[in-house]
Amino acid sequence: MVKRNALGRGLGALIDDAEKMKQAGISEVELKKIEANPFQPRSKFDEESLKELAASISEIGLIQPVTLRKTGEDSYQIIAGERRCRAAQLAGLETIPAYIRKAKDDGMLEMALVENIQREDLDAIEIALSYQRLMEELEFTQEELSSRVGKKRSTIANYLRLLRLPAIIQKGLRDKEISMGHARALINIDDADVQEMIYNQIVKHGFSVRKVEEIVRDLNEDNDEKQSKAKKRELPGKYRSMKGQLGKLLNSRIGISMNEKGKGKIVIPFKSGDDLERIVKIIENQNKGN
Repeated sequence: MVKRNALGRGLGALIDDAEKMKQAGISEVELKKIEANPFQPRSKFDEESLKELAASISEIGLIQPVTLRKTGEDSYQIIAGERRCRAAQLAGLETIPAYIRKAKDDGMLEMALVENIQREDLDAIEIALSYQRLMEELEFTQEELSSRVGKKRSTIANYLRLLRLPAIIQKGLRDKEISMGHARALINIDDADVQEMIYNQIVKHGFSVRKVEEIVRDLNEDNDEKQSKAKKRELPGKYRSMKGQLGKLLNSRIGISMNEKGKGKIVIPFKSGDDLERIVKIIENQNKGN
């Protein structure tokens, strides 16, 4: 049964009479008739935090109604406010104030995400998973999602990038071993093993976000320098062909390096004195032939 005139102490203090309750669209619903939302983005609830909320509800009542969807004659499903429902149960409440909406599953998923982002303290991975699910199940682009949730597209992109981190780092972010700032710095490293190595150092030594950003920057600069040197060592196509021809002629794995100005050197390795004499004779014979 849904009661329209029996609100919790806290909420009742804010609304003076039954007419205003009706105008606010708030009903009092029995907790035993409410089931969890299968699309709920939050998958983990901190027990200590729930106990604190339950104590507050016991003392002053529930100020903020939950949002429910009617699923049957006398049954409801949570759109937003599962944490409040759980805390209310802990507090021993039998009913809870609620807004009741009609919503299809896709609309319910969207409403659950938006309501929770605006009203609850979801961790970064839960938000990222929720964004991903909206994009996959409702086929939203990042731009469409941006307008729906009122966040910049770049913000959404940054959250989605967190899902590319190794699982151990995602867990660390959820467990508050590292911050969003740490995670965003680690995203800029391509090697997962290096990401995990730095993550372990953060946890062990308590590195600040700035420290991690410096480590990542230095690593990337080193990689850029190595790539730049490697590029310089690469011979143009026609010289690579000449290197191959010369190697075949001398029956040796020769080395050729060339700088940007075209200057360079040829390195001809030999295994022994006899091998050196063999190479020299080949070169002399080539000169005689010319």
